[in-house]
Amino acid sequence: MAGERQDKASVKYVGDSRVPVRREKLLPKPYSEYPGKTEPFFPNFLLKEWMAAVVFLVGFMALVISHPAPLEPHAADPNDTTYTPMPDWYFLFLYQLLKYIPGSMIVLGTVIIPGIFSLLLLLAPWLDRSPERRPSRRPVATAIMLFVVASIVVLTYQAVASHKAQQAEAAAATPPPPPPPAAEGAAFDPEQAFKQSCASCHGQDLKGTPAAPSLVGLNLSVDEVVDIITNGRKGSMGVMPPGMFQGTDEQKKQLAEWVLSHQ
Repeated sequence: MAGERQDKASVKYVGDSRVPVRREKLLPKPYSEYPGKTEPFFPNFLLKEWMAAVVFLVGFMALVISHPAPLEPHAADPNDTTYTPMPDWYFLFLYQLLKYIPGSMIVLGTVIIPGIFSLLLLLAPWLDRSPERRPSRRPVATAIMLFVVASIVVLTYQAVASHKAQQAEAAAATPPPPPPPAAEGAAFDPEQAFKQSCASCHGQDLKGTPAAPSLVGLNLSVDEVVDIITNGRKGSMGVMPPGMFQGTDEQKKQLAEWVLSHQ
């Protein structure tokens, strides 16, 4: 209050603008304010989750039973020395990483390195607390992410390429089994000759394996197939050495015609 006179004309009121104004916090309303729209977590809500999980599991099992996973292109053969096991595609980068680690340090590549990366991935929300979300403003985190993704892609590609090369080398190093002695006057069976000399690489159904391409739907002539049988072939799918089928020219022609008949 200012001024010495007590009349109304001389009285002035001075306010202080520094007094903070209380504002109500914007909090969500409690569930009690929505009558008829709430339910207990147990058993009502949890029972719905269980029922949804059961329906999904039944549908998934029905698909597995009706359409089994094609694990291998042909049945396992203990006599097939050209077979090299290979993990699924999402483990190929770890499979390739093990090739660069000595055998005495196998625990490093199978337990320690994957464990460290898994632990860092779980702790990422606590380790990286930067408010920035633009990659250009987070050079360290962006560089680490790009390095990890590029490493996984490169190791996966190298695993596939090296596996095909191993299959081709094993097939080339394995001599073809000698054909069984045919009885005098017996007719040549191209299907049996294919199973004995070619099926280990191209598959019993001619649809190919990781070591050799499919022979179904070839756009080749009989003479071209005979030339491949005789002289072999090199390509992106692998190497076929010459002499995999030991037979006469007429038998090679019959075998080529039988292969080309599967179109």
